Amino acid sequence: MAKRSARARDEHGRWDFGGGGLKHGYSLEDNVRREVKEEYDAEAKDIEFIGYFDAFRETPEGVPTHWLAMCFAVRVDPAEVKINEPDLFDDGGWFTLDSLPSPPHSQIGIFMNLHSARLKEIMAI
Repeated sequence: MAKRSARARDEHGRWDFGGGGLKHGYSLEDNVRREVKEEYDAEAKDIEFIGYFDAFRETPEGVPTHWLAMCFAVRVDPAEVKINEPDLFDDGGWFTLDSLPSPPHSQIGIFMNLHSARLKEIMAI
């Protein structure tokens, strides 16, 4: 996980799993590979789609937004992982699903409620 810096778009000081937008012309999986490389400087070894959820949020200016959060489990080589965008992330770390850092990104609770059982299954393989 990575801790968002004061220079991130929003959710400053909150921990998240990583993510990003879709680039036109690329599959979901190709976008996941790109984001993992951009944020963590690691190659995605295995990618498995877990599910999605509707993310209803507001911008820092109070404008409502609606995102579709496409959730994937991604296996990486831990030795490759580093914070590759130090301007956007202050810290990074490895955590178990039972002891996630605080404060979490606003969408982590929704993700965990919907998809933690599947993620635990994938992690046990």
